[in-house]
Amino acid sequence: MPETNAAGEPRQPTAPQQPHVRTLDARSLRGLAHPLRMRMLATLRHEGPATASQLAERLGESSGSTSYHLRQLAAHGFVEDAPGHGKGRERWWRAVHQGTAFDESLMYDEADPQTRGAADAFLHEIATIHTQELSTWLGDSHSWPRPWRSATDMSDFTLRLTPDQATELIHKMHDLVNSYRDLPAAEDTATVRVHTHAFPRRDRA
Repeated sequence: MPETNAAGEPRQPTAPQQPHVRTLDARSLRGLAHPLRMRMLATLRHEGPATASQLAERLGESSGSTSYHLRQLAAHGFVEDAPGHGKGRERWWRAVHQGTAFDESLMYDEADPQTRGAADAFLHEIATIHTQELSTWLGDSHSWPRPWRSATDMSDFTLRLTPDQATELIHKMHDLVNSYRDLPAAEDTATVRVHTHAFPRRDRA
């Protein structure tokens, strides 16, 4: 029997919770496409507000460097002041958005060389971060309880698809992942990173 609301009408399926995402344009891409800025922004998104000194300690950088790059991120609208955190005069920062969306048109031939270079640097840094996160997990997995060691995945699949089918698959995967946001709190939860990669490969002649 279909589920109903208080008025006795059929309840519509709840759409997956979508994160607040910033879509990059040429200017914001050039402002973000720097390895340290990308890692600082990811840290603020995953771990919450922090000061330049705290980010420097976590990332093995000088506080002067993190301060400079925080100002650059703020100038491009990626971070903002986080009032109400800490005491004293040190400035706290927080991420403005939960995620970043990349527009592949930034890599097309009509894009200017500086933008294409920034796009290339941005995507390669994401690939580097994904690789490092997997390596960190593999090196640290022995310290996790068995249920968590069994609740991980490193699979790959080979399919034959059209571009439209591949796009549909990607959207369905994203919707599925987003449907797990904001679940009721439980005692044994942990932060879980989910990577998805989908790309064509040339067949051998």
